[in-house]
Amino acid sequence: MADATTAQAYNALVRSRVAAQASYRASFAIELGSQVLLVLIEFVEVYVVFHQVDALGGFDFAEVAVMYGLSAVGFGLADMVVGHVDRLPFYVRTGTFDAFLLRPLSALGQLVTSDFSLRRLGRIGSGVVVLVIALAGADVDWTPARALLVVVTPLAGGVIFGAVFVATCTIGFHVVEGMEFANAFTYGGNYLSSFPFNIFGTFIRRFFTFVVPAAFVAYLPTLALLGRSDPAGLPGWLSWSAVPAALIAAAAAGWIWRLGLRHYVGAGS
Repeated sequence: MADATTAQAYNALVRSRVAAQASYRASFAIELGSQVLLVLIEFVEVYVVFHQVDALGGFDFAEVAVMYGLSAVGFGLADMVVGHVDRLPFYVRTGTFDAFLLRPLSALGQLVTSDFSLRRLGRIGSGVVVLVIALAGADVDWTPARALLVVVTPLAGGVIFGAVFVATCTIGFHVVEGMEFANAFTYGGNYLSSFPFNIFGTFIRRFFTFVVPAAFVAYLPTLALLGRSDPAGLPGWLSWSAVPAALIAAAAAGWIWRLGLRHYVGAGS
């Protein structure tokens, strides 16, 4: 009964946020369109690169577009659901976060449901369009496993980016201003995951594969779709490991959140 009541409370919070955004239709339409435009501008960067070269790290334009589509959808899902957690430093600084701790609900759950950015649907939808068109142009030998991988990978990518958002926002428990540092992992990880990882240096590749698992968002799954091995020598089974990577990232983010929360002493301290 308690779990059902808690779920109803969170559902009510999310519905109120959605209703508030939907009530301003003109503003919502403009914000939705801006997200679509943002994806198109980002994708133009990929197009411009291939205007100068025929291949990037051994991948042609359609194959890199697959990576971009997977990354855009995964990041869009995470940004819509939990992207606003980067306001934690503001809540801590103003004392608003203390109110979360007084309520009989999870502090993280309240932070996540404090907003719900429906405008991110523009990014998600644009990413899906890019992904579908790119897959049609890429040389993919379709099997049931690869078809399932295309469906599961953006969801796993959303969990991975969501975990990065939650883990990095906890810097707000320790320093007053630190989100610029955190953005290097969230938005920086999104940027890197849109390109083949073998074009980056060894340290960057390893860090954004085994510490911040951005490689599992798009690059490694694209290798599995294309039936290729990693030019840098990573084992082939990693290309099919987006879901386990997402689960590990979520568990790690939960641990980092709890660790930060234990060190929080309140705005009045």
